[in-house]
Amino acid sequence: MDTPDNIDLLVIGGGVNGCGIARDAVGRGLSVMLVEKNDIAEATSSSSSKLIHGGIRYLETYEFRLVREALAEREVLMGIAPHIIWPMRFVLPHRAEMRPRWMIRAGLFLYDHLASRKSLPGSEALNLDALPQGEPLKQPEFSRGFAYSDCWVEDSRLVLLNARDAADRGATVLPRTEFLRASRTPEAWTCTLRGPDGTERVVRARAIANAAGPWVMPTQEETGTVLRGRVRLVRGSHIVVPALYQGPQAYILQNDDRRVIFVIPYEERYSLIGTTDVPHDPKQGRPHCTPEEAAYLCKAVSRQFRTPVTPDDIAWTYSGVRPLHDDGSDNPSAVTRDYTLQMDREGAPLLSVLGGKITTYRKLAEDAVEQIGRALGKTAPSWTGRASLPGGDLGGLTRAAFTESMARAHPWLPRPLLDRLIRTHGGMLERVIDGATSIEAMGGDLGGGITARELEWMRDREWVTQPDDVLWRRTKRGLHMTPAEREAFAARFGGLIPAA
Repeated sequence: MDTPDNIDLLVIGGGVNGCGIARDAVGRGLSVMLVEKNDIAEATSSSSSKLIHGGIRYLETYEFRLVREALAEREVLMGIAPHIIWPMRFVLPHRAEMRPRWMIRAGLFLYDHLASRKSLPGSEALNLDALPQGEPLKQPEFSRGFAYSDCWVEDSRLVLLNARDAADRGATVLPRTEFLRASRTPEAWTCTLRGPDGTERVVRARAIANAAGPWVMPTQEETGTVLRGRVRLVRGSHIVVPALYQGPQAYILQNDDRRVIFVIPYEERYSLIGTTDVPHDPKQGRPHCTPEEAAYLCKAVSRQFRTPVTPDDIAWTYSGVRPLHDDGSDNPSAVTRDYTLQMDREGAPLLSVLGGKITTYRKLAEDAVEQIGRALGKTAPSWTGRASLPGGDLGGLTRAAFTESMARAHPWLPRPLLDRLIRTHGGMLERVIDGATSIEAMGGDLGGGITARELEWMRDREWVTQPDDVLWRRTKRGLHMTPAEREAFAARFGGLIPAA
């Protein structure tokens, strides 16, 4: 499809910040192009702990503004994407040698009251030896604890839906298109891009937003400008093991090194455990969970859970690199998760994004577009906090009520599949089904509950070109397939065999 050669804004980077900026900007009347050298959300933004949260541990480093903003965004994001974001209760077993009870109580009180909390229950103390939430834990060592609320998110879909909404509103979204270089005049940038077929093209943009995440610094170099400040690359790895307990609650464990480790229900029959904080050298290439990181996570959970976890239990691992704004901290866990926006006005505007966390992406994008709009003389009111992301309009129903209504409308859909489709597509379900009245009419099961019709929807609407796009980013159904089933899926897909 032809795309315009003259635009207001070129966004570099298809992670959550870049897609959020593209969505916000096009909704304020800017002409926008977004380029991503790989798949949408292929790197950091699909490798998080899957949480929309204030970040209770950031209170220890006095980042009250960041926590307040993140807590406020929790409510906003639940409102615009209830199909992929939902409440989750976290259990914090108490370890007196780590932090005294009064300190945790004070922190939870702040967490409850730093920002408006409309829909989530507040924190409470727990007698774990008398509650089901205490059953997975070693007793009597962990007989007391606390509970508080945060939210779960399907992170890669959050990114994808921002990109989809941006495209639906008129932005040009180009995955697998690499930004090569740019030259600057006072009025505009001349940018050279390389498409998936290797063909180069030139576009003229009045402004650039560099949201390349871990690649923000080398991307900046290709513009011929110098980035003020530095980005610190910190690797966060996660392991996935068979479910360690029954129940919807998650756990936040105080580890011996004073870091916290999350244990979260995942994909119906697994537990997600993470994360690490390890300096990452870009020369190491694509990040992966090292044996040392896996052993660290296993040991942290085994220290407090009745059921020990060993590396042999691991079904899957993933790892991402967080591009944190370097604040000079010696401890990677203490480096700020706040973001910095740098605006260069020495000619056509260049805005660079340093740091950030998935919970505050929308606010980051709002701030970025306001700066860009002022620089271009094209300002408009903010809007993204009021407009649902694709699939987020459930007709005024809760996700549970919407699911029940769809179960009545489509009794032929097995309930596990229906639940998964709604967690994936939300209010777009009817469009995905497209009039089908049987699994056979959906094209049959290609593996892991993915039907031919859903695959075609993803190809048409979600920029899917490779098996991994479906199995490990648009969904995590690769976890529910054997290696042979993944190979068969790839063969029917017409692509390469995806890796576990």
